[in-house]
Amino acid sequence: MDESNPIEIRGLSAGYGHKIVIEDINMDLRKNDFLAVIGPNGGGKTTLLKAILGIIEPLSGSIRIFGEEPEKGVRRIGYVPQNGSFDNLYPVSVYDVVLMGTRSRKGLRPGYGPDEHAAAEEAMKKVRISELADSPISALSGGQLQRCLLARALACEPDILLLDEPTASLDPDMKECVYDTLKRINEKTAIMIVTHDMGVIAAQVKRVACLNRRMIVHDEASITPEMMELGYHCPMELLAHGVPHRTLGEHAHD
Repeated sequence: MDESNPIEIRGLSAGYGHKIVIEDINMDLRKNDFLAVIGPNGGGKTTLLKAILGIIEPLSGSIRIFGEEPEKGVRRIGYVPQNGSFDNLYPVSVYDVVLMGTRSRKGLRPGYGPDEHAAAEEAMKKVRISELADSPISALSGGQLQRCLLARALACEPDILLLDEPTASLDPDMKECVYDTLKRINEKTAIMIVTHDMGVIAAQVKRVACLNRRMIVHDEASITPEMMELGYHCPMELLAHGVPHRTLGEHAHD
């Protein structure tokens, strides 16, 4: 394997118990890559993320993060969960949430030193929420909370950033703000994003993969007919948040 690739996956099958959810996955996340993974609900996108993060073990095949097993390489990954999977009513400030992100490299040693505080402050600058440092997360808008979670992931100074539906439920202006931030981060960090947001593909990412138990990877920022057939079984349909919407072809005019 070429260890210059941040993530290399070969022949990966994974699932829960004896149930296979993803099968024979072959994929690379390259240096400074921006890869979007699309696919239907239940197609295995979250399972793939869990396998990369070492939360579940592969049933077969391998995952390498800079040449290491996931349990070791995960320290080089920043992870942004879906908004809904984070309890934004927990009584904690934005700064405290971001500071927690340094734990992936700091470990369980008590307290935070100057390096951790500096990393948290720099992460907030990157996503432009420094002025919200003392705000309780319960007071944040959806877009502000998403940028807070992004800053938390960046506080560990990761080489890889994984994001699970980072713009779900955000209005168009907030989506644009999040993706503008990601484009700046991508100058130095490899990014893999799971998304149903078809509008982001051509405008923001560099490559696209479609996952529905099996995976097709395309080395351009476009969705191929083969991907649509694999993921949605209907090449004439467009998608919005994972739900197929039939579109009509051109009509002949009298």
